[in-house]
This record gives sequence, C-alpha cells and structure tokens, in this order.
Amino acid sequence: MDIATIIGLVLGIVFIIISVALGQDGMAGIVYFLDAPSAMITFGGAFAAIFAGYKIPDFIKGLSSIKIAISGGKGNDVGAVIKKIIELSNVARKEGLLSLEEAAGGLEDTFLQKGIMLVVDGTDPELVRGIMETELVSIDGRHRANITFWEDLGAMGPAWGMIGTLVGLVMMLYHMEDVSTLGPNMAVALITTFYGSVLANWLCTPVATKLKAVNGAEMQCKEITIEGLLSIQAGENPRVIEEKLKSFLAPSLRSSMGQDSDGGDGNG
Repeated sequence: MDIATIIGLVLGIVFIIISVALGQDGMAGIVYFLDAPSAMITFGGAFAAIFAGYKIPDFIKGLSSIKIAISGGKGNDVGAVIKKIIELSNVARKEGLLSLEEAAGGLEDTFLQKGIMLVVDGTDPELVRGIMETELVSIDGRHRANITFWEDLGAMGPAWGMIGTLVGLVMMLYHMEDVSTLGPNMAVALITTFYGSVLANWLCTPVATKLKAVNGAEMQCKEITIEGLLSIQAGENPRVIEEKLKSFLAPSLRSSMGQDSDGGDGNG
C-alpha cells in the first residue's frame, strides 16, 4: 500500500478543518461549509456528467481505479524484475531455453510468463518484440483511460461548482427584499464553488497524478522485461544482461542492485 496517498488525502482535509477552526467562530464555523443542496449539485452534477460520457463498465472501472492509486500498483518493483530476469537467464544459460517453460509456470507476472512461452516456442525475436510491445501499448491505453477519468472528473468539479453558484445567485436575487439574508445566501452560493475546487484539487488531481506515476513505473518494468527476454533468447551472458537492464535505472539505484544481485555469469 502506498501510504503517501492516504496521508496526503487525510492531511488535505485536516488542513481545511484547521484553517476554518482558526477563524472567528472556531470549530463552530465548520457548519458554514456544510450545505446539502450545494453538495448535491456539485458532486452529483460532476459525477452525473462523467457518467453520461462513459459506458457503465468504463465508469465503474475508472472509479474503482482509486484503489490502484492507494495501493501503488503491483509488480512495479524494477529491482525485483531485473533480479527475476537475471535468474531466468542463468537457468537458460545452464539448462537451455526449454528449461524456462517449467520456470514460467510458477510466475505471477502474466506479461513475463507470456514472453517466456513465446521464447520457448522458438518465435522469431522481432515477432516476440512486436507481440510484447503491442500488449504493452494495450495495457498503457487501459491505464490512461483511468487517468483520463479522474482528469475529466477534476475538470467537472469546478464547472459544476460554478453552476451551483449561479443557481444560488439567481435565487438570492429573487429574494433581495430581505437585506439581512443577502450575506448568508451569498455564502451558500459560494459554497458550491468551494466544493468543486475541493473535488478537483483534493481528490481528482492527486489520484490522476498517482495513477500516472504507477503507470510509468509499470511501463518501465515491462520494457525491461521485453529487453531481458530478447537478451535471453539471443543467448547473451547473464552478467551482460544485468548491466544492460541496470541502464534503465538511475545511477543511485544501480549500486544497490549490484550489492543485491549475485551477477552470476552462468558458467557454474
């Protein structure tokens, strides 16, 4: 679980509450920011607009992708991927490519498993790359659809907040005969803009940003997987493969990889 996402969301609300509590009315001022009609038109309107623009399965998938932002995704540990590739390269070096079929059976990474089976079946290297990169593009497209969902929702929040404000202003102008109600009515009208900004900047933008980061990490892992498998298929030395794959990493991470990896040359 990526605890940073949860901490960030919680702190966002905490800072808002504290800022209100430090105002003239203290904690009692919280009630000024609670208005059911404003919440309905802002949150309800934003989600309804997104719902209208998406198919139901896509809407549900996009909404549920917040779990990926919170969990941080799976299988995005670049170091672990490189270690697994090196391990497989040593097996192939000692026992041959066909020995990888047995190793593939115990893998949880379906992308790596598929690539191994293509290699074991003797598929042409260029065809292996083409198939794997096509799947990579497909995965990236699905991820970006979820990112777009949150970006679209973030754009709808302020828009529907403004709609709510306009509705509130119209209602206020129709009741201007009672001057004492102008201030409270104006405040209620502005709350919808507040709700829209909170929806966009507290929830949607951070979730979309985290999904982009998770997607980037997964794409890197899968690119490393493709290069590693093609290197194994070409019969390259495991140590050469390791150095090639480590080039994907930042220099600060390469030294730690060197300490953790046995870097075997496959001659044992």
